[in-house]
Amino acid sequence: MDEVREVFEASTDFTIGLEEEFAILDPESLELVDRYPELYAAAQDDPVLADSAAGELIASEIEIRSGRAETMTEANRQQAEKRRHLFRLAADHGVALASLGTHPWADYLDQAIIDTPHYQRLKQDLGWVARRNNTWSLHVHVGIRGADRAVLVSDWLRERLPILLAASANSIFLDRQDTGLASIRTEIFTRTFPRCGVPGTFRDWDEYAEFIDDLKRFGSVVEATQLWWSVRPHHAFGTVEVRICDAQTTGRESTALAGLIAAIVAQTALDLDEGRLDGQEPLRGRQIEENLWRAIRYGMDGKMIDFRGRREIETRRMLAETIEWTAPARESLGIEVDLPESNGSQRMRRDFEDGKPIEEIYRDAVDETARTFADSPPLHR
Repeated sequence: MDEVREVFEASTDFTIGLEEEFAILDPESLELVDRYPELYAAAQDDPVLADSAAGELIASEIEIRSGRAETMTEANRQQAEKRRHLFRLAADHGVALASLGTHPWADYLDQAIIDTPHYQRLKQDLGWVARRNNTWSLHVHVGIRGADRAVLVSDWLRERLPILLAASANSIFLDRQDTGLASIRTEIFTRTFPRCGVPGTFRDWDEYAEFIDDLKRFGSVVEATQLWWSVRPHHAFGTVEVRICDAQTTGRESTALAGLIAAIVAQTALDLDEGRLDGQEPLRGRQIEENLWRAIRYGMDGKMIDFRGRREIETRRMLAETIEWTAPARESLGIEVDLPESNGSQRMRRDFEDGKPIEEIYRDAVDETARTFADSPPLHR
């Protein structure tokens, strides 16, 4: 942990890294297919994807990473190129890619765990939990200079997680049913994995490092990636990583949401630097969990509690206030946030209530992903 501290002390503020996860599908049936090993091997022959494509536990999932960028604009440019190459690679290998929080009907018992020592160890350690996690997400890294500062930024970001989840909600279907939730992905992942969901506060690096050292000493973790919290200091990159959001159906939504996350992280750091949080304490875990449940259940269609203002407000209004609060960071970093009027969960539920079959809703979403992430033609019907 002393070495990790030095990583943060040498980090650069507000660099950006993006990670997008995709389901790998048969283009006709839209069933999940275990083709990750094949796609990953082929990606090693593509100079754009060789250092970008990665696995995420199950063999029917593939991730692409932008790599470190100095600005949001640069990160978006890098990721756009990787998207195009990944979707071209998938088409060449006869598979489709989907970008939602869950698959609407795939049985988790049918999914294979990637056959590497790392993922097979997780399968052994986590048992049913590892097999159950058939979910897809968007992760954003933001560089934060200073170890104590990174911990404080993470502490304060906790209370912003529910609004980010509500904005990103994109997983209403599971087991061929409307679950009644806006983000069943979050209920699956954060309620089953250990060291997941909303972490506690640590206040400074020493308290954080002591806890991590204890986890290692007593055998709970062997590497930092086993800290699956929805916001965490990333030990290798010197970043604060936000991991709360569902994967987004369209490239535009994914880009806009990533920009909002980066702006929230940067604005939190600026507020700390400029003393605007002096004399205050981050919200308690039980307060954040109440809003997180509201985000899981209702997404953008519900209300949240402003515990400091002791008021209940429309989630849509809280999002608008959050975006307005980030104006200084967005202006400084050149970040634009252009979220659509309705998010993925709202659109899917509207279609479902209008009588559209789940299979058709999913196929339309897969087509939209292909079109907006890679300018690809729709799947053959």
